[in-house]
Parts: sequence; C-alpha cells; structure tokens
Amino acid sequence: MGKFGLQFKATLENVTNVRPDGEDFRWYLKLKCGNCGEVSEKWQYITLMDSMPLKGGRGSASMVQKCKLCSRENSIDILKDTITPYNAEDSERFKTIVQFECRGLEPVDFQPQAGFAAKGAETTTQFPEINLQEKDWTDYDEKASESVGIYEVTHQFIKC
Repeated sequence: MGKFGLQFKATLENVTNVRPDGEDFRWYLKLKCGNCGEVSEKWQYITLMDSMPLKGGRGSASMVQKCKLCSRENSIDILKDTITPYNAEDSERFKTIVQFECRGLEPVDFQPQAGFAAKGAETTTQFPEINLQEKDWTDYDEKASESVGIYEVTHQFIKC
C-alpha cells in the first residue's frame, strides 16, 4: 500500500485558486499493476463520489479493479483531505494538488479535462468549468479588464 501525490504545474496569468470543482470531478488516470507491470491502455477516471467495497470487508476505495493480465485485485482511493488549490504564488512550480492511496497499483499518467475552477487574482470573478485537456485555457476578467489564463499545464507523480 502506498500513497502517491499528483503534482501540478502551470503558468498562471491573473488567476489563482485553480482547483478541481465538486465531488464529481473526474481524475483521469492511467494505472500500472504493481504485480505484473501492466499499464491500462485507456484512461480511467475516479471521483470522490465513487465508493466500492474492498474484498474481505476492509473498507472501501474510489475504484477496485482486477488486472486484465494477472487477475490481481487492486484499488485506488482519493484522499479527500489532501485536495489543495494551485495558487498564483505556485505558478511555474510543481505543487501536490491531491494524493491517492493505492493498493497493488500506481498511477503513471494524468490527463486534465473539464471540471476545474479558478478565480481572478485581483478580483472576485469566478471562472467555473475550466477545461485543461488542451493544457492551456484563456478567458477575460471583465472586473479587472484583463486577460486571464492557465498555460503549459504539466504534471508528475511522487511517492508520499
């Protein structure tokens, strides 16, 4: 069993508090079996709303799955209390925005998609429904009369 942190890095322009929005936010991951090394071909998503029982009544996890190659049962759970916003002062630096508790697997890739939110760096303007799939996002903050954006989104995983 191990904990893995997803570190997020981006260049922020006039926005702060970039965060996953809501318990239905989808974390799209590729996962690797710790037993045989098989990596999922397709993107799989987990949300805070998902809860599946673990074998033997040992609690629950966001996702429980059997490895297609070796049939081992593996699980991954989102640690809700570790979800942290990415702020203006974090711009251009890696920061852990969430941790996952993994049993028998590890995350190897992340694809940001829709469901992020942010707010204006100098205003109260809210920007809901930000899609980072293209690794860039732009908009306009009318209260500040300036462009806003999230650019060059990248990530890495660390063992916690």
